[in-house]
Formats: sequence, C-alpha cells, structure tokens
Amino acid sequence: MKVLITTLIIFLFFQISISQNQTIGLLSYKQNLTYEGYTLIFPRDQSTVFLINNCGEIVHEWEDDTKYVPNNAVYLLANGNLVKCKKHNSGSIGTGGGEYFIEILSWDNELLWSYELNTENERLHHDVEILPNGNIVMIAWERRDKDEALANGRLAETMTSDVLYPDYIFEINTETNEKVWEWHVWDHLIQDVDASKLNYGNVSDHPELIDINYAENIGPLDWDWLHVNAIDYHEGLDQIMLCVPYFNELWIIDHSTTIEEAAGHSGGDYGKGGDLLYRVGNPLAYKRGTEDDKMLFFPHDTHWANDFLSPDHPHYNDILIFNNRVEGDISKMEIIENPWNQDSKSYNQEGGVFLPTIFENSITHPEPEKFFSRGLSSVQLLPNGNILGCSGGQGYLMELTSENEIVWEYKVPIKNGFRMPQGSEIPYWQNLTFRAFKYPPEYEAFEGRDLSSKGFIELDPNVAFCDSLTAVDNVLEIDLKVFPNPVTTKLNIEWSNFEVKNIVIFDLMGREILSIITKRNSEIINVSSFDKGVYVIVFNEKIRKLFVVE
Repeated sequence: MKVLITTLIIFLFFQISISQNQTIGLLSYKQNLTYEGYTLIFPRDQSTVFLINNCGEIVHEWEDDTKYVPNNAVYLLANGNLVKCKKHNSGSIGTGGGEYFIEILSWDNELLWSYELNTENERLHHDVEILPNGNIVMIAWERRDKDEALANGRLAETMTSDVLYPDYIFEINTETNEKVWEWHVWDHLIQDVDASKLNYGNVSDHPELIDINYAENIGPLDWDWLHVNAIDYHEGLDQIMLCVPYFNELWIIDHSTTIEEAAGHSGGDYGKGGDLLYRVGNPLAYKRGTEDDKMLFFPHDTHWANDFLSPDHPHYNDILIFNNRVEGDISKMEIIENPWNQDSKSYNQEGGVFLPTIFENSITHPEPEKFFSRGLSSVQLLPNGNILGCSGGQGYLMELTSENEIVWEYKVPIKNGFRMPQGSEIPYWQNLTFRAFKYPPEYEAFEGRDLSSKGFIELDPNVAFCDSLTAVDNVLEIDLKVFPNPVTTKLNIEWSNFEVKNIVIFDLMGREILSIITKRNSEIINVSSFDKGVYVIVFNEKIRKLFVVE
C-alpha cells in the first residue's frame, strides 16, 4: 500500500490548518502543472538576492552590506556568476548622494568585477544586458541643461525643471572597462514647433525619430523625460530593445552600427544608423494616432521571448511586455507576434503605423482586479507553455498555464526591507519587487551546486505547507513507504521505481535534524532521540513526506 491512512490524516490536517494562515511566501502550488525551476528575486529596500525553489525555500542567496539596496536588475549567468545592479541606501534614483554600481559576483558571493557611474552629468539606472561576448550594455541618464534643451526645440512649458536627463545606452568591455559602443536619444530628435530651432521637421513623417516635445511626465520630476527601464538584445538580428514607459512604447535600435553611425541616420546592417527601427504601443508619440490608439500604459520588462525556449515553442522569438496601467486598474502581460519582416529587413507597418495596432494576446489574473502594479513588474514565458508574472507593486508572483489556470503563487515576505513572520499582511507598494525570473533545473549555473533548502525568507515559516500541497501527489506517483507513522523508535523507509540519493529530515521550524546519503532501496532511522512532534522528510531535495514522532 503506497499511502498509509495515518499519513493521509496528517496531510489533510496540516493542509487545512496551515493554509488558513498562509499570507506570505508560498500561497499555492500545483506541482504537476508548475514548471520546475528556481526563481531569482531581488526585492527592494534590502540588500540580499534570493534564489528560491517552487516551495518558496531559499536554495541560495547573495548578501551585501545593508547600506546598499537594489538598483533593480539582477541576472544569473550560465557560469554561476551573478550580475547585480545596486545603489547606496541613502540615495534615490535621479538625485545625488547615492552610488550606482554594476557588479559581477561569483556563486560564493566574491566580487569579481564592478563598474560605477554616478556624477552630476551621468548616472546608471534600472537595467543592463549581458552580450554573448561578455560585454555589458547599460542604461544611463545624461544631463542636458535647459538652454540646450530649448535650443533643440523643446517647449519651455514642458520644462518645470532647469535640466533634462534623456537616456543613452553604452556598451562596456568588462575586461578593459572601456566604452566600445554607445547610442544617445539626443542624436535622434525631431520637433515641429519652431523652424528656427534645431531638429525641425514633420514628426508624423519621421517615426524613426523622437519628438522632443512629446512629454507625459510634466511636473517636479519632468527631468526624467523617458525613464527607460528595460533593455534586451537579439543576437540573431544584432538589435537592442528598450522599454520607454513615459512614451508608452518599446523601441528597437540597430546594434551593428559603429559609434559614429549610431549617432547618425545611416549605416549599420539596416542602413538607418541609430534611428529607431521599430516602436509600438503609442502612435500618438509620432503623431500617427490619438489617445484612443494607445495600447501600452507605463510598460516594463519588454523583451524577446527566447530565454530557454526551443524554436518550436509557439511564441518563440515573439515580444513580451508587462503592461502596467491598463484601464480599470489592472495589469496585463502582452505577447506580440514578432512583426519583423526578414525579406525587407524591417518591421511591418500599416498606414505609416508600426504593427500591431491591437494586442490580441493579453493575459492577466483569472480575477483581473487582483493583479495590478503601477510600476516595476515582469513577464516570462516558460518552456512548458506556462507564463510567470510578477506584479511588482504587490510583490506578487504567479504562474499561469496556457488555459489561464493559476498553478503557483508567491508573495514576497519582505515589508519595507524587513522580513515578516508568516501570517502577516503586507499592503500594496510595501514589498516592491522589480522582476522575477525562473531558471530551469538543468541550467549550467546549477551544475555541482548545493540547491538544498536553506530555510525561508519569511520568519516563523509554515515549513509543512508545501508538503501539504504536494506530498499526496508525490507518493501516488512513486512507490515510497515511510512506516510506522506515527513512530516512537525506528522509522522504516522503503522505495522502488526511482532512485533516492539523499534524505534530509527537518523539524517544523525548518531546522535540519538529520541528513544521509544513500545508495540502497531502504533505510532505518533511529528517531528515539527526536522530540515529539511532526517532521518533514525530503528525498532528493524535492520529494516530501511528513511523519510524527510520539
């Protein structure tokens, strides 16, 4: 008999009693439908990067001095190194007093490389992209004084600040720390309000240029004109994608250019120099539409869908966008069929507007009002067809099947930088999480690494909660016996139809009690020295059962 009656009673008891209080950390989990992997998060207002498993347990973490906090993006490389953006805790984005760093750390948290850019004229922010050659492309603000902005055709009434910080993109050789390529928004402007100023022309005739007077962000922070918050690279096309939330657009530019060509309007593989190859989300930004034509609303995490996806995935190479501020206070995850035309080497247009003009594949929570974030956030397509969404303002992660069924949910258990005990309520905007990204278990970075449970982010965790969701399914799929249960002295464990390499026992506080390596088909464990209570036994770091010591 695969499942003992007493064990089932324990499972059911804990599933009922534990789930009633589970408000943070793991909220739900359907193991047979969830993509197996490890999720990387770097919550705001604290200094640690966490890698968690599907049970919400920490399997690895990279700690830092508490005076540093995220400058948003973080990536795990195939060699196990971590690329991390951080800043000083006393500063804030766009103001003085805070350093802005990009670091590469080893798996063991050794600093391997660092780059800083923080002056009155330039400052790193938000995101980076690691190129196949190891170089890193970064986003930075660059200062333009009011007089210079006005000379380039900016309307005075759109500048309440005395300075404008447009974005520019540059590539760093990580071996020499030299800039080897750069692209500036400032080199690709147009305006149609003053023929006596620079950049004068017909905006609607030039969607490849950026209207210096399109400005949705007018007020105390209007210096942050564009707020580029994401960058991605397509190796096959040698193109770079940028997310531009204050234009409600994503842009694509040519990376094959020289520095000189990137500053002009010709050259590169596509003959357009540094002009925009593609833009979508808001044709009003190039005067080819109205407010009603807007499709993007303060977007985040725009990227090509190719990470860990095989070419036969139905959305391989399409474009993903987290659409934050959709009408009705809901957020959506958009999948755009890639409009790249290989024959013409350009992106398809219709009537002078880049396609698509309607998003036909919008995904959100089954109860849409429960999934909303005014900023931050991310979306990822997974190899099994599921989609992972992170509502950054809620610190809420969910995995959906292609049928829009929730199969995994996680609430980041950090409130304003402090770890919270299980059962706590964390209001909106108090556990901010820029992104979440799930890596497959076979990812090269994990080879030979210890990915066993290191506890939980939350305090006072319900360590048996995941077992209450998964244990019955697991024992039905394999022939695994743990008896007698309850037990007083000797616990017998027998298995067949699968290989067990290691067995670890935890108490309900998450403390490791015993760990053994086995090459047999059975084990006998003496539990006479164990305190009375409920214990979790974990096989191969993922298969779990509960037992009781009387």
